[in-house]
Amino acid sequence: MKAELLFFWTAVALYGLSTFCYIFGFIANYDKLFRAGLFSALAGFFPHVIAISMRWAASGAGVTPFISISESLSLGVFMTVLIFLISEFTIKKVLPLGALVMPVAFVLLGWAGTLLKEVAATIAPALQSGWIWVHITGATIGFASVLLAAGMGFLYLFKERNDAGLAAKLPELATIDRLSYRFVAGGFIMYGLMIISGAYWSNTVKGNYWNWDPVEVWSLISWLIYGIYLHLRVTFGWRGTRLAWYSLIAVVVMIVSYWGIPFGVETFHAGFRIQH
Repeated sequence: MKAELLFFWTAVALYGLSTFCYIFGFIANYDKLFRAGLFSALAGFFPHVIAISMRWAASGAGVTPFISISESLSLGVFMTVLIFLISEFTIKKVLPLGALVMPVAFVLLGWAGTLLKEVAATIAPALQSGWIWVHITGATIGFASVLLAAGMGFLYLFKERNDAGLAAKLPELATIDRLSYRFVAGGFIMYGLMIISGAYWSNTVKGNYWNWDPVEVWSLISWLIYGIYLHLRVTFGWRGTRLAWYSLIAVVVMIVSYWGIPFGVETFHAGFRIQH
């Protein structure tokens, strides 16, 4: 456990350094700090992967490292940073994207550290199913996608209000808007996969597809919120500023539905309890 904690808190520290670089890069209008933030995030990603792997290896058969809230937070941040890094190295001129993504990743992983327990949480035998992988994959990729969409919304609003300096180096507003839309569309699809696989999984272990669990309800609300985003864009032709603000507000709802509700309310998802 000590070695795992060492790698875990090393990742938190490096994500914190990345956050510092991104925030002060904006304050100082100095883009080299963004590159320092990017490589700090990359450096932190490796001990993060090692910490998750060590927890998984030590937990034994039938246990997966994303059951408790702290483990779920850690896996969500892992997927977010992974997709963020891929995006940074493949999409041109969006280096400041980390100014929103990395502070959120840092805060969530730091919170996970305060909740981390020595022994990994276990799944009741009745809940062990291959569908958990589909469910968690959809959830984590979906969250990462909409957080990056919010990051694009942040860049859109920044560039819209500034024509020089860092803003001048960003892609055109239409390009940023289109990238945000694509991330939302990807997140919407993955959330749909999360809900469908979760319903099927619930039916196999509890005999019904929907239990009105608070997390289920909030997940559906979050999915519908992004469905409305797509509807407003495709049907009503919304673009630009309104959708940028929409993506920023919507991601807050998503974070609450993922971790705020299980943390504050006794739910089936808080430790994957099952009623017999």
